[in-house]
Amino acid sequence: MSHDGVGLSAVMRSVAFLTAGVLAVPLLAGCSSEDEAGKPLAGPQIMPAARDLVADGGTLRWAVDDVPETLNTFQSDADATTTRIAQAVLPSMYRLDAKGRPQRNADFLESAKVVKTEPKQVVVYKLNQQAVWSDGREIGAADFAAQWRALSGKETAYWTARNAGYDRIAKIERGASDLEVKVTFARPYADWQSLFSPLYPKDVMGTPDSFNDGARTKLKVTAGPFALKAVDHKNAQVTLVRNARWWGQPAKLAEIDLRAVPLDKRAAALADGDIDLAEVDPATADRIALAHRAQGTGTPLQGPAPLSGPGGRIAAKEPAVHGAADERRPEELGGFEVRKSLEPAFTQLALNGSEGPLADERVRRAVARALDRQELARMVLKPLGLPAVPVGSHLALSGQAAYADNSGALGGQDTEAAQALLADAGWVRGGPVKEETKEEKKKGEKAAGAERRKAGSDSEDESEGGDDGTYIVGEDDKAPREADREKKDPKDHKKKHDKAGAYAPKGTPAPAGAASGILAKDGKPLTLRFVLPSGTGSQAVAAVADRISSMLARVGIRTQTTKVSGDSYFKDYIASGQYDLALYSWPATAFPATDARPIYAKPVPAADGSLNVEQNYTRVGTDQVDQLFDQAAGTLDGDENHSLIRKADSRIWAAAGSIPLYQRPQLIAAKKSVVNAGAFGFRTPLYEDMGFLKKGAKPSASPSGS
Repeated sequence: MSHDGVGLSAVMRSVAFLTAGVLAVPLLAGCSSEDEAGKPLAGPQIMPAARDLVADGGTLRWAVDDVPETLNTFQSDADATTTRIAQAVLPSMYRLDAKGRPQRNADFLESAKVVKTEPKQVVVYKLNQQAVWSDGREIGAADFAAQWRALSGKETAYWTARNAGYDRIAKIERGASDLEVKVTFARPYADWQSLFSPLYPKDVMGTPDSFNDGARTKLKVTAGPFALKAVDHKNAQVTLVRNARWWGQPAKLAEIDLRAVPLDKRAAALADGDIDLAEVDPATADRIALAHRAQGTGTPLQGPAPLSGPGGRIAAKEPAVHGAADERRPEELGGFEVRKSLEPAFTQLALNGSEGPLADERVRRAVARALDRQELARMVLKPLGLPAVPVGSHLALSGQAAYADNSGALGGQDTEAAQALLADAGWVRGGPVKEETKEEKKKGEKAAGAERRKAGSDSEDESEGGDDGTYIVGEDDKAPREADREKKDPKDHKKKHDKAGAYAPKGTPAPAGAASGILAKDGKPLTLRFVLPSGTGSQAVAAVADRISSMLARVGIRTQTTKVSGDSYFKDYIASGQYDLALYSWPATAFPATDARPIYAKPVPAADGSLNVEQNYTRVGTDQVDQLFDQAAGTLDGDENHSLIRKADSRIWAAAGSIPLYQRPQLIAAKKSVVNAGAFGFRTPLYEDMGFLKKGAKPSASPSGS
């Protein structure tokens, strides 16, 4: 599990009472006989069509973020496009259904069962007898064994990014026939279905050299409905072609071209006819809706509300589309429609608990209790016609087997409870504040200036389309009140606020009626550093951050918001702990005991004296959470596994290191004739079924294609 870039990512009078109450909740979590997982909040929208309605041939031009640096998904610089290619050209024993749950992939696997648990867990895989690599060799035990050895973590010459699960295998053998693979585990492993998806040939996994370098820019041997033809960095394109040796349902498309197109240039690429399928931002989706209204065909959005108009798009400044695209007639996008769902990923507010005010658990809980997560979900998702439901778990999403809303372990929005927690932690409203020394002030100005320069701004003043610099919310003397804004420019105020769900303007202070004075302790004000990315696509993140800052200002917490370069956001700020508050997203997983553990594991001191945080960038963790993850990974009872995962999640909520907010919206612009492709949600794409609708044919009436 890794971050997917930047996305859009709650107490009591007595701490002892709070702690006792929180610890009581996890004992009950996961013990109900009712299914707490529920259903996915939004299913896939892919314009489903039966295969006999899909034309044979054609090239699908699909926009991606980048041409990947590696084709090996197990390397640290693998990205979303690496995964997309692997899904199309490599074996996978399991893939996810519309509920985000693993299902056996019959093209490769006839069966897979735990045949023994004592003295060791043994799983026997029976492979499809037709399953062969593109060079004609059968897929078999030698490939499984090579991948295990490469990913076991025992040989440091392999530059692997992860080995979870593979490190639990004791041996891999040929079974009763060439079509059987016998895997024996040294320790029980609940998430064994997560392994060997994708599966690379032994040619790639067999030696450190071939693993480290052999699969970075080419895959000589593949096994999927498509084969890799070329990776062209010069022209920013990856070409996949129909695999002549594929034994399953033949691919309908002759070719898939994955073209690297920046998000802010996709509207123009669509209008120019350069791409057929692309994830887009709300502004581009709005323009497609406008094109349909201009044609008199209504909105193409498959949902209860369009993006514009009453109750429409959130009023945040959207990135401009390059060139003269904005001046083109709307009908140039009329041949496309927007297919939407929710990504299998959630946006969270991360709280760095390693230092400063947030090292105190009471302050972290106060921040959480100040947030109205329902309001944040509504402002982002409702204008898009998507279910505006806050995420209730760190470890699964609604519909997945391990999901349950465990946010009650922390509590919902409660201003009085938040203020009581802050008071208990020693933060007093109107307390004395020591003036900064000249050295401290100079140091702060220098740091802020450096951050602005990293964001690409040469000026400290905010400029159109440039970096927003550093600003403070909650400081009455440094931000104009809303009433003053209205007096200054009532027309502009009305324009900004005539849409339901509009984002609060940047710099909004505490709302009218909030108590005056700032919180202080030991002569220092309670001010949290809110670090955000700048650049294309960051406007929505900034708008969400503004709303959060306003919520915190109500309880007396000031935020100092600084925008930094998107390229350095994770490496230089999040991973290194140079922040108090941050917004970023994590993808969901069907195997949280394995994949989520590094994100929430308690940081431990390394041999060199540094702190090993793995992927736990909040630096907040507990021994109890680690123990529950270990227990969940080691049980083969599905119900017990889910119960342990839910208990772990309750304790993660209680620690208040990260606050899940909402699932990320997924907006896909698709040429109207493209079928079996679009907003996949949880579901693993079926590349062999994608294609173009035959002339005169009509797609399925099913809205989800699940």
